[in-house]
Formats: sequence, structure tokens, C-alpha cells
Amino acid sequence: MLEQIHLLAAVTVLGVLEQAYFLLRVIYARRVFGISPPKISGPPEFERIFRAQVNSSEYFPIFLALLWQAGLFFHQGLAAALGLLYLYARYCYFTGYSASSSKRLAPIYFGTGVLWILIAASALGILHFFLSHYVGLNILQLLTA
Repeated sequence: MLEQIHLLAAVTVLGVLEQAYFLLRVIYARRVFGISPPKISGPPEFERIFRAQVNSSEYFPIFLALLWQAGLFFHQGLAAALGLLYLYARYCYFTGYSASSSKRLAPIYFGTGVLWILIAASALGILHFFLSHYVGLNILQLLTA
């Protein structure tokens, strides 16, 4: 069983570490700009860092669900590779947004595209499972015949 999920687990750990890094950047920015919790407003430089972290946190559960569904039902290697691409896009988003709000756009579009591919892989994998398990129709076998 572990051979079927080890890549997904590794990408998950990297994602958690990335989220922790983003959080540490917010803590550091709070110290630099003198903004103590629960305040969330301040200079634009702080607000961009804060928003980048919050936005990334909001998308993280969606990413994790899609990563694991695509990996379990479609293909672990593809899902893990897409997961790494997504984490890289999120890192570029965070650093870009921290510098300037206009630098967040290309990475967010790229990351969203990766999520859509994960959605498609998840849906196809789950559809294949239901058809083969409940209907007895193996689409892969029909396509290769």
C-alpha cells in the first residue's frame, strides 16, 4: 500500500512545509512593520504578504484533496508531479505578491491551471473506478482493444 502513496505523502509534507514558511514570513513581517495580532492591516508591503499567505492557506485544502484523489484514482506519479508544479506556482505567487500585487497574476493563473488538470485527473479516475467496479465496464481495456 505504501508504494501507492509515498509520492503523494512526500508532496503533502512539502506543501505543509511551504505553508509553514509562508506563515513565518507573515510573523516576520508583523515584527518588521510593528503590527501585532489581531490587526491585519498596515502598510501595503505587510498587507500583500499577509494576503498572499491567507490566499495560499485558503487553497491548500482544495489542493490536498485533488492531489490525493488524482493520485489514488488516476496515477500517483502524475499527481505528484502536478503537485510539485502547484507548490512551485504557489511559491512564485507568494514571492511575487509580496513584491507587487501585479506580480501575483501569472503564478496564480498557472497554479489554477494545474488545479484544473488535477480536477480532470480526479474525475476521470473516479469515473473509471465507478464504471469498472459497479457497471463492469473497463474503459482502459476498451481503449486498448
